[in-house]
Order: sequence, then C-alpha cells, then structure tokens
Amino acid sequence: MLFGSTLFMLANLFEDSEPPNYYQFNIGYRITSKDVITWNYYEPLGIPYGKKKKAENFPGKVEALGIGIAYKRFLWKRAFTQIHSTAFKQKYLDESNRKIQSGFQLFNTLRVGYQFQFFKNRLFVEPSIACTFWPINTELPKSFQIEEDKYDNFFLPEPGLHFGFNF
Repeated sequence: MLFGSTLFMLANLFEDSEPPNYYQFNIGYRITSKDVITWNYYEPLGIPYGKKKKAENFPGKVEALGIGIAYKRFLWKRAFTQIHSTAFKQKYLDESNRKIQSGFQLFNTLRVGYQFQFFKNRLFVEPSIACTFWPINTELPKSFQIEEDKYDNFFLPEPGLHFGFNF
C-alpha cells in the first residue's frame, strides 16, 4: 500500500490573486514489485510556457473536482512510466464567483520518471516529465470557449515532482 501526492500543492501556500486551490491525494496498491495502481484554474490549460498574457484569463474561473485511476510500470530499476485518467466535474464561475454552468472534463497524463527511495524504501520522491491531454471538455460557456480555442488540448512538457510513503 502507498500514499502520496504532488509538490505542486505547495503553490496553495503562496499569496496569489489566482490561487490554484489544487489538492491531490494518491492511494495505491502494489500489484507486483513493478506494477502499481493509484489514483481551480483561471486560464486555458494548453498555454505554452512563456506565452501567457493576463488578457487570456477566463472571465472567471473553473472549479474542478474529480477522481482518477492510474497505472504505473517500473521498467528498469526505479525508472517508470505511468498513465492516468481523471474524470472531472467542472463548475464555471463568473468574475463575481457566481456559477454560470457545469461541464465535464476527461484529463489524461502519460508520465516518465524515476523514483528515489529513502529510509528503507518507506519514503519516495519521483521527478518526472509528462504529456497531458484532455480529449473531452464539455459545456464551457462561450466566453471561456473563446479563450480555450486559442490553444491545443494537450500540454508538453509538464514537469512533475511527486512524493509518497510505502506501507
């Protein structure tokens, strides 16, 4: 059994006019020594690094709550690949935090990384690189869709730094 998360959650600790309010908890079960099952944004997800402009923000924000499933395969020593898919129920809010409408997003990730283990393999840290892809993103308000349509529905490369505990 394992429990983990991502260091991206530390962004919640910083003063920001657009906090991510992002939380991720992974609970997993090691099938074999190599196979593991695990499981608020203000702008389009596909904006390439260095291309963001304040004017490209949504006219409000998206609150998303979801559950996902992941499969990780250790390939060589602690090098791994992981694929996961998360279904999100999304709520679109205007600039006054009033709900405009609801939608659905299917968010997928293909990740490659390496697991470093510490303290008799109890604690682990996993730096990685990923490609994210959201083939389904429904019911965006028209004003949100205009901003979303400016970019692809994938993001590459997305750095990751996950951590966890093996029990």
